[in-house]
Amino acid sequence: MAIEVILHIHNQDPILGEIDEMPHKEDQIIKVSNPRYRDGRELHFLDHGVTTVLWPIAQLTFIEILPGEEAEHIISFVRE
Repeated sequence: MAIEVILHIHNQDPILGEIDEMPHKEDQIIKVSNPRYRDGRELHFLDHGVTTVLWPIAQLTFIEILPGEEAEHIISFVRE
């Protein structure tokens, strides 16, 4: 199951994409599927039709992990 993430790259707009697994501390690159801007636009620096990119982790400031389907099923405190 893919994990949806937002990559924050040095001096660029954040990029939304999916990864298969969380990067390990010894990893040098991260494999991102379906990279796009957060508003859904295609990345201008990629060729049309590219669906997977290997990104150097050294270029990333941080990675946001978006809640998945499991989080939608969690029932929290409800006040009536």
